[in-house]
Amino acid sequence: MSTKALLITPPFTQLNTPYPATAYIKGFLNTKGIAAVQADLGIEVILRLFSKSGLQDLFARIQLSNNLQPPTPNSQRILALKNEYLKTIDSVMLFLQGKNPTLAHLICSEDFLPEASRFAQLEELDWAFGSMGVQDKAKHLATLYLEDISDLIVECIDPHFGFSRYAERLGRSANSFDELYEALQQPFTYIDEILIGILHSRLTDVNPDLVCFSVPFPGNLYAAFRSAQYIKQHFPNAKTAMGGGFPNTELRSLSDTRVMEFFDFITLDDGESPLECLIEHIEGRRDISQLKRTFALQDGEVKYIDNSGCRDYKQSDVGTPDYSDLLLDHYISVIEIVNPMHRMWSDGRWNKLTMAHGCYWGKCTFCDISLDYIRVYEPVAAKLLVDRMEQLMAQTGQNGFHFVDEAAPPALMREVALEILRRNLAVTWWTNIRFEKSFTADLCRLLKASGCIAVSGGLEVASDRLLDLIQKGVTVAQVARVTRNFTQAGIMVHAYLMYGFPTQTAQETIDSLEMVRQMFETGILQSGFWHQFAMTAHSPVGIEPEKFSVVKDSDIVGSFANNDIMFTDSTGTNHDKFSYGLKKSLFNYMHGICFDYPLQDWFEFKVPRTKVPHDYIYNVLQEDDGFGIKPTAKLVWTGSSPAISYFTKNKKGRQFEMAALVFHDKKESFTIQTPAPEGQWLTSFIEKLALAEKPTTFAQAKQSFEAAGLDDFEPFWYSKPVTTLRDYGLLLV
Repeated sequence: MSTKALLITPPFTQLNTPYPATAYIKGFLNTKGIAAVQADLGIEVILRLFSKSGLQDLFARIQLSNNLQPPTPNSQRILALKNEYLKTIDSVMLFLQGKNPTLAHLICSEDFLPEASRFAQLEELDWAFGSMGVQDKAKHLATLYLEDISDLIVECIDPHFGFSRYAERLGRSANSFDELYEALQQPFTYIDEILIGILHSRLTDVNPDLVCFSVPFPGNLYAAFRSAQYIKQHFPNAKTAMGGGFPNTELRSLSDTRVMEFFDFITLDDGESPLECLIEHIEGRRDISQLKRTFALQDGEVKYIDNSGCRDYKQSDVGTPDYSDLLLDHYISVIEIVNPMHRMWSDGRWNKLTMAHGCYWGKCTFCDISLDYIRVYEPVAAKLLVDRMEQLMAQTGQNGFHFVDEAAPPALMREVALEILRRNLAVTWWTNIRFEKSFTADLCRLLKASGCIAVSGGLEVASDRLLDLIQKGVTVAQVARVTRNFTQAGIMVHAYLMYGFPTQTAQETIDSLEMVRQMFETGILQSGFWHQFAMTAHSPVGIEPEKFSVVKDSDIVGSFANNDIMFTDSTGTNHDKFSYGLKKSLFNYMHGICFDYPLQDWFEFKVPRTKVPHDYIYNVLQEDDGFGIKPTAKLVWTGSSPAISYFTKNKKGRQFEMAALVFHDKKESFTIQTPAPEGQWLTSFIEKLALAEKPTTFAQAKQSFEAAGLDDFEPFWYSKPVTTLRDYGLLLV
């Protein structure tokens, strides 16, 4: 028997690019010769719904269901303009898929798209789009247009609908399965009908033995259960399984047997080995007691089968993600809000890869560091990683990469950048990092040269006391210097910001805001987002709350989802009330305005005056990093080979043989002059740097220089010609 697997991402995650879990799993199954087909039902439902025929059905259903109950004034407006929506929807979707770019001019004329309530914000935000190009502005207007239709769906047809999530509330902090189970006993919603119609066609075409649902977020949970319910009722020979981020964090203490009416198996953590065991079990080659990290129903109870003796696969052995079967040219790029980093999450197609499994730091006290997806750190070799990049570029036709690491390791980022440059690849990439001192100015410039365009990292609470309590391993001053290095290299920086961490005072919240204000004012941050602290069961704070002066509101463990923990902070600060002011101030700072507003102006209640000096960040940036040159540091040249010529220089009656080295970079030409012997050595050295398989260390450069009979290397290294070269791409990393 040869098992065929159907891998499904249920609605909804992203509109612009596939969530990568099924592509990872399909890539692994390819290495085992196991047949698998994958589908992103989220984008398929959106494409069916947001089409001329889809809107015709939607309008008809609304009119049928609202005969007795008139819709809201906003819905009445959209319904009155239904012919305009039917006329424009297909061309707008083609535009957002990148297939109809000339429509941008018509959209920007602002008399093409019908407008409802979402467009009311345009006048307020007009200044924010002044510098946007025609394509970007049109994308934003088209996004508002789709959101108007989404509002219609929510108001008249299905209150659970959302573009990147569906029925999310049913999956959030659902300690009990009761509410979700009750919802699944109700008749299909309108979105359910579309979903099940697509699912039925896919099941008929593939005829799978095993249907695996990847459920990364609460907003995918309901649709996964609804789909599994349909499979159980209409395709009873197919086994169903669930894995992904949601079960990995929320369902580790699952005990409600009703869940197994929908899923035969639920796997935890890395899916490769558990899924291989599962397939062997379905084929009769492995007893159920030998499954790995899997929940199954045995003797009327939910049993967890760990089988820790069965080893997981190394990252080098899991294969290259495989995006075949997915509708790659049908995803839509949207611009929802004016946030540079959020724009990257929702705009453009990105191939997703991981530089390293887990987190190399693994100490942050708010993070799920007790779970394997954080705790087990394993990097991928740079050459293998770039091999996978080339394979994905060939398969997808896309050269953009989002490395979805918990925190990409600086040393590995350096090696990946060097490998990209060695292969002369043109790629664009971005990732998540820790703001640690390893990110020197030269390393940031190297990353930029390899195609890095953005990084995101946790500044969290911009307070050294709280950063120490979080065990973040950084200080505010260090973060400022690192973000400066990235910014000066031309790499956009997004900061995750946190408020409400245990024992945080109102004073520390305001001081943190002042730090953030100064970082935007000095131009070293371009994007940010405030998150309120949430205590999770698998973090150090959740495991030992007494160490952080918080008390759990309840010790009851639910039979379904258990991750978010309600708690009381003994310091008594009400952190909720800061939310609006923090986010409103940040919105303005991101647009380069309101830096002179007193912090009090952002809040409708009395807040403390900041104790942070107004020039704290500016002064930090003036301080020398204090790093000496390590002999093992690697020299990298990112420019072109020079043309050398010689001339004689007369000075005070003496003649000197000189060399002129002419360099051409992408924007301009420049010349440096050195004594002839040094010029000869430098020309030869730069050519060797460009061709070398292994980078040359600073110590090796010094040895080569002095072996050529030249004087001390250090004065030469700090001379004006070499300083000029360093400005143009001679890097020490």
